[in-house]
Amino acid sequence: MPAWVAEYASQQPGGGERLEVNDERVLCFLRSLRDRGVPAWQRLQAARAVEWYQGIVLRQASVDFSPYIVKLGELAAIDRRVGAVGSDEGIPGEGLPGRLDLDEPSAVRELRARMRVLHHPKSTEDCYARWLLRFIRHLDDEQLEKHGEHEIGQFLTDLAVTGEVTAGTQNQALSAMIFYYGKVLGRDLRFIQRIRAKASEYLPVVLSKLEVLELLGRMRGESETMFQLMYGSGLRHRECRCLRIKDVCFDMGQIVVRNGKGEKDRVTVLPGFAQESLRRCIETAAATHRDDLQDGFGSVYLPFALHRKYPNASRELGWQYVFPSRRRSADPRSGVIRRHHVHERTFASAMKTALARTSIKKSATPHTLRHSFATHMLEDGADIRTVQELLGHKDVKTTMIYTHVMNRPGLAVTSPLDRLRVMANSVVN
Repeated sequence: MPAWVAEYASQQPGGGERLEVNDERVLCFLRSLRDRGVPAWQRLQAARAVEWYQGIVLRQASVDFSPYIVKLGELAAIDRRVGAVGSDEGIPGEGLPGRLDLDEPSAVRELRARMRVLHHPKSTEDCYARWLLRFIRHLDDEQLEKHGEHEIGQFLTDLAVTGEVTAGTQNQALSAMIFYYGKVLGRDLRFIQRIRAKASEYLPVVLSKLEVLELLGRMRGESETMFQLMYGSGLRHRECRCLRIKDVCFDMGQIVVRNGKGEKDRVTVLPGFAQESLRRCIETAAATHRDDLQDGFGSVYLPFALHRKYPNASRELGWQYVFPSRRRSADPRSGVIRRHHVHERTFASAMKTALARTSIKKSATPHTLRHSFATHMLEDGADIRTVQELLGHKDVKTTMIYTHVMNRPGLAVTSPLDRLRVMANSVVN
């Protein structure tokens, strides 16, 4: 304990034999340990050491340490449960839980920590956390280990009946419950897993080739290049935003898609039409990176603990995003200041604005461009297995959906109304 008291003393202004212990200084001390990546169980030791100093040496009780000890005890329990031992950055893909919001219920923090250890995307983590919060509110109880399949079934029923949610939304909530109870609490929900709602099957929205040209003509700047890659390479919106400079090969005319859906890599085509604008984007990203380095920043997020294997890689140009954000910001999980990739709303908003300026009446989204890529490839005679590989589909049945929206041209049938019209014309003549 004297070591932690000495650590506390090193952060106090001035000297003197007796240290001042108050809420403000204790809170600052514990936060500084957290920001340095000190694990919860050691921060718990530090809190108890200062509490010991206050009671034994100062013979005071001015600070109530019980809230700190309870919170840190909960976090230490989470660390033990998910097998984490602390983190210098603690960001997704590095197998470490990173920063957790102490204002969230302990069940939500456990969920987040486990999902980070298992490398789940932040979007999935946030989605599952929202559903777990709704489940907690439904129960009016944060102790989820006391509840099980019966309560989950009631929650899903209320969503379907009262909330009037779609089957897909209901299954999303179910997935969150299965993950928490299975991966965090270690409980098998076999019965619940069999009650997934039957989702409706919809044909994808696909733009015609003329519509693609019209919409592309309304796009400008960086968004125009992203449009070209999503339609010309079949990239998902996220894959385009997360594209790194090193994964673009102009000589071979290809793009390597890293950590796509299902954490799979694949290679797709780099359209020659997009190369000139893509080079300009990379030049702009390189200039931005040089400025960041001069300002003392320039470190980019690396997945799967690569920053440990390659300590300097995060500052290399090749690892930087092709489409970086316009400003630096704090990593939501680690707090590290860095330049992330462009936000998902940036291109979506630009495409929505451009779409409004065209004659197109379809409800197109960024993902519509990927649908259009696949459909037009098949229309032009590409083998369906080739299209499957370019899209990164695990099962060719997923790719087969695009055969239903192909322009053949027109459907390979004649409407009975048109046949009647032909008969009527023949009778008149």
